[in-house]
Amino acid sequence: MDSFTSFLCLCSIIFQSISLIEAQASLCRTTCGDIPINYPFGIDDGCGSPYYRHMLVCSNLGNLYLRTPSGRYPVHSISYSDPHILVTDPLMWNCRDGDHFRPTRPFSLDTSTPFTLSSQNDYLFFNCSEDYVIVEPKPVFCERFPDRCDSSCDSASYLCRHLPECADALSASSCCSYYPKATESLRLMLRYCASYTSVYWKTIGSTTNSPYSQVPEYGIRVDFDVPVTTRCLQCQDPSKGSGTCGFDTQTHNFLCLCKEGNVTSYCKGHDISKHKRAEVIAGTVTGISAAGAIGIGIGIWVLKKVRAKAPVTCGVQSNENRVF
Repeated sequence: MDSFTSFLCLCSIIFQSISLIEAQASLCRTTCGDIPINYPFGIDDGCGSPYYRHMLVCSNLGNLYLRTPSGRYPVHSISYSDPHILVTDPLMWNCRDGDHFRPTRPFSLDTSTPFTLSSQNDYLFFNCSEDYVIVEPKPVFCERFPDRCDSSCDSASYLCRHLPECADALSASSCCSYYPKATESLRLMLRYCASYTSVYWKTIGSTTNSPYSQVPEYGIRVDFDVPVTTRCLQCQDPSKGSGTCGFDTQTHNFLCLCKEGNVTSYCKGHDISKHKRAEVIAGTVTGISAAGAIGIGIGIWVLKKVRAKAPVTCGVQSNENRVF
């Protein structure tokens, strides 16, 4: 690799590092479209909890998506008081489909994340082959075969008889309700059923004691945990500067993100440029800035010495630019 190529590669590394540090020090976006983004989530790297890193994606058009192993799903809403996300799957059956079933895919979550499928979801399967799926009225079937009750798909389901928003959408297709306990169970069901959809029970009003306090709506409810720590609570405390909880993108260690920079405790009452626990970050910025200045000075000298048409390879070795 010649001197000119070395200089360009050095500059690339320097500016990438500067961008990383500046991104951590900047304030995090708190909305995507009209959906609030609060802890533990973040749509900017280094914001929120590292357990949910890269889980949410905000598009340039302001649309929020949840990333899972099975794809990206539009987020309808996020509740922080009753921690859950509501997502939709455009490939699932909907009222407009009627008796026409499109190819679909099984929804899945990464089991290593703090996300879980809510027990408030119900799954409806359509046109299942009775050679492979037990399609029976569940009350009667469970009374006769209690040991096989959980493996049956309920053809007497209330939701099948009262499809939300379109009770008469199905005219020539069968429907049954089944709750798969694992992603593999869902895959097997879809192997022998034409399609499926998810319905969650939405709580309305301020009480859940009334039998009419919940209504069914299409969508998938995904529950999440909020990893609360003393450091995060101190960081967010208005009396201590109202910082934003975040993390170091390299080490995943906790950081309190402040307007003036990052600290490991809280914003107010700390001189961020001199705070001992912030010296690593401040020192990194200073070191990178100094390296950048030195690199630019060296670059000016190098540019005077190298050929005008020197090949740029940035580390790709060839017979023309080998170091040895």
